[in-house]
Amino acid sequence: VQLQASGGGLVQSGGSLRLSCAHARGFALDYYAIGWFRRSPGNEREGVACVTSEDGSANGGRTYYSDSVKGRFTIARDKVKKTVDLQMSNLKPSDAADYYCAAIRDYSGGYCLTVTYDYRGPGTQVTVSS
Repeated sequence: VQLQASGGGLVQSGGSLRLSCAHARGFALDYYAIGWFRRSPGNEREGVACVTSEDGSANGGRTYYSDSVKGRFTIARDKVKKTVDLQMSNLKPSDAADYYCAAIRDYSGGYCLTVTYDYRGPGTQVTVSS
């Protein structure tokens, strides 16, 4: 599975960005749990949001968030675009990082931020100015 993350950029503090994770060949990601991770210089990788494999619910699976982004970020499947999007709002300078998405097939086991993902793609940079 080749994943592509897009949508990063420069935004002012308090602003919003939407990241998208897509299969490089345009296939749907329904069978995969998708996690969004970030890493910034000097910090460990952090799982910020994930959605379990498609289950027909409004978000396309059960969603989980790290405490640092809960209430500000929303992860959801876009069935038309065949993407898994991360809507980020009220961005803070501490959110600045390289964001990438990862996939694991047929995962509906619950909390998906700490599982081992099988595939990941290159990141997209998010910069937040204060």
